[in-house]
Amino acid sequence: MAVKITYATMSADNEELNSAYESALVEVQEKLGELHGVIVNGEHRVERPTYEERSPIDSDIVVGLYAQGTTQDVDDAVAAARDFTDEWEDWGWERRRDLMQTAADIMEDRTFEIAALMTYEVGKNRLEALGDVAETVEFFRYYSDQITKHDGFVTPLGSLGENETNVSVLRPWGVWAVISPFNFPMALAAGPSIGALLTGNTVVLKPSNTGALMSLEFYRVMADAGLPPAALHVLTGRGSEIGDYLAHHDGIDGITFTGSYEVGMHLYRTATEKRPKPVAAEMGGKNPVIVTASADLDQATEGVMRGAFGLSGQKCSATSRVYVEDDVYDEFVDRLVAKTEKLKVGDPKDKETFLGPVIDRAAVSRFEKAVREVEESGGEVLAGGKVISDGDLGRGNFVTPTVVTAPDQSWVWKEELFVPLVAVGKVSDLDEALEKANDTEFGLTAGLFSTDENEIERWFDGIEAGVTYVNRAAGATTGAWPDIQSFGGWKGSGTSGAGGGGPWYLRQFLREQSRTKIL
Repeated sequence: MAVKITYATMSADNEELNSAYESALVEVQEKLGELHGVIVNGEHRVERPTYEERSPIDSDIVVGLYAQGTTQDVDDAVAAARDFTDEWEDWGWERRRDLMQTAADIMEDRTFEIAALMTYEVGKNRLEALGDVAETVEFFRYYSDQITKHDGFVTPLGSLGENETNVSVLRPWGVWAVISPFNFPMALAAGPSIGALLTGNTVVLKPSNTGALMSLEFYRVMADAGLPPAALHVLTGRGSEIGDYLAHHDGIDGITFTGSYEVGMHLYRTATEKRPKPVAAEMGGKNPVIVTASADLDQATEGVMRGAFGLSGQKCSATSRVYVEDDVYDEFVDRLVAKTEKLKVGDPKDKETFLGPVIDRAAVSRFEKAVREVEESGGEVLAGGKVISDGDLGRGNFVTPTVVTAPDQSWVWKEELFVPLVAVGKVSDLDEALEKANDTEFGLTAGLFSTDENEIERWFDGIEAGVTYVNRAAGATTGAWPDIQSFGGWKGSGTSGAGGGGPWYLRQFLREQSRTKIL
């Protein structure tokens, strides 16, 4: 790719990029609608009931048919993964690292093909889709660099005698379950899987039915890189059925879950009832932004707009609450509404489109419910608030980007919505804004717009969130990138305390063994 794509890339104005992506959109059409089996020990099992995934862009487009795994498939996958754990650890970290680097090169070569499929599957515009793939490539390379930097996590210790040698060795837990969501269908399936595999665990991956094609593409990349079949298994199916069964399986030694607070907390409480094991649950967010009187309002409104409406608000990091100081409130709102009303909503395959569809009809209903709540609670819809039901877009799940005000007691300030709706409120000063920003069970991301150094330091020290941004026009609360911003939540947003794409992430896939040798 001639231009480096990250989530901070603000323009698709690149002829080479657009030409390659648009060619891929045509080429991948022949792959749409195929039947895909669950993958157990390299075997593609298709003789199962299927889930028909239709594109959120157009319900006439069938993205794929996915075999729905059974509990027997889970048992078989876990057993095969278990049988291979010793051999996979014996590969050694250098050999596993080299395989990951090969996989990174393969995926990078397929960037446009995978991104085009992702647009059809979950409705991401071209920059969002390309960014998802590029982030996954970075996960391969960054985590490979990390394990190299730490020499495979083997650390010499002190000694009590001349003939005594002591060493700390971090070793894999065994079989790791990865349960991934639809919204970053490549990065959030592959990222934890890469971390687990690289550190010597075998992996059973259970993606969302919506977004499953990306997990299958990830598997294809890994297989082509030379990954042994028993190291990675992909089980498509309903989360409430095989996902829950997998997470509570006696043969699972660790879990990474990305999804809702309710499901994440259920797994966190119940998956360790029989024995201790790591449960890394990355859950939701209700991410606040504070705009003080010293802020650059053009920068602030750009950052809020992009943070709230990127991927149609379907990010756990999406900007959903904004607290603006009195003196600049009216001007901020006027500018935000003006920018919001200019956003292009439409087919995400089109270069000019900023907002594509939401993922399904349930998301459309959730959007409508939130708009009704604003109106019935005495708030005001300042921009948007509409479902698009006519023309070609009427066959998809399209809603307009929405800016609202609402009374403090309205649940739109509290509940994660996962739709393009942002609430704006007025505050008297930074202290009041911090109090309101922290009044939530979540603590994922947060943003501040201020040019006052004292305000900035007070905010960093006072905000309760794992990922924090100041004056970020590319996304007020969104856009973390491997080795640039570690991504992980505090409070009800995460359990591991180690952000993805950060220097402590691989540690959670390993457990320490102290070794003393006397000769």
